[in-house]
Amino acid sequence: MAGVLKQQITDRWAIYNGDCMDVLATLPGGSIQGAVYSPPFMGLYQYSSSDRDHSNVRTPDEFRATYGLVISETLRVLEPGRTVAVHAAVVPSGNSGKDSLYDFPGDVIRLHTDAGFEFIARHVIWKEPLAVRLRTMAKNLAHKTIVDNAAYGGYAAPDELLVFRKPGTGTPVHHPVGLTDYYGGTPVPSDLDRFRGHEGDQKQNRYSHWIWRRYASSIWDDVRIDRVLPFRDAKDEDDEKHVHPLQLDVIARYVQMRTLPGEKVFTPYMGVGSEVFEAVRLGRVGIGAELKPSYFEQALRNLAEVDKEIVRIDELDFDEAGELS
Repeated sequence: MAGVLKQQITDRWAIYNGDCMDVLATLPGGSIQGAVYSPPFMGLYQYSSSDRDHSNVRTPDEFRATYGLVISETLRVLEPGRTVAVHAAVVPSGNSGKDSLYDFPGDVIRLHTDAGFEFIARHVIWKEPLAVRLRTMAKNLAHKTIVDNAAYGGYAAPDELLVFRKPGTGTPVHHPVGLTDYYGGTPVPSDLDRFRGHEGDQKQNRYSHWIWRRYASSIWDDVRIDRVLPFRDAKDEDDEKHVHPLQLDVIARYVQMRTLPGEKVFTPYMGVGSEVFEAVRLGRVGIGAELKPSYFEQALRNLAEVDKEIVRIDELDFDEAGELS
């Protein structure tokens, strides 16, 4: 494939070290059934020195133009009636303690609707303020700020998962026995276990109803923030110290609810392989593109572990650095 430095293709995943636009150009129209990813947040991180890296744009207009091309191509390759989920968050102008915020999620929404997508959901992922302060050292999030001058007090900005649908009618995403697994920090009440996989009237499936009520909520308050794939070995010397992959709970909720086993799930900004990993673990076919070689190599390592007992994700705890604890 033109522009691709390295690739690995199996019957369960296809991942490419190259520009996502080159990979998208090879996919037939309507050939994928879902997509989930976290795009580069303009002005927040620079992931590489490549002039093809969208994190190196110089202005908001340049970002909108380049990212808009990815959105248009994703719309083309997506099956009608199916969805794309995009992770986004507001971006601070700096860390002076007196900073303003850039509404990055708003731009993502407008770009998708301008391209022809329908905007259908916005899930806000709650974050604990002190934990955010300790991780980011945001000056305006210190308690001292509200003591000295609360006009400059900050807040623990949530992550957001924005969901868009391609107009048209495709294969229904049916769940004939409801939802059978929950991805989050709150355990399913044990008295509901007898309803799991209920084959009768789904109005009586209290297990699935419990999960659905949480997944359909506008606020996801029990996403396990540090439940991510290992990523430390992928970092170069000039990387930001707090780069963090997308949480596996977020990916699993989207993949489980909005796609079917055996279907293709795409990510144009693969990173260390989180979206592909979860898609494969949940019985889908994962397709991903990643421009940065060190991230691609870590994705290879992570996918090599997808079937091994040591990475049965539901039984693991990850520390803040992304290492197994």
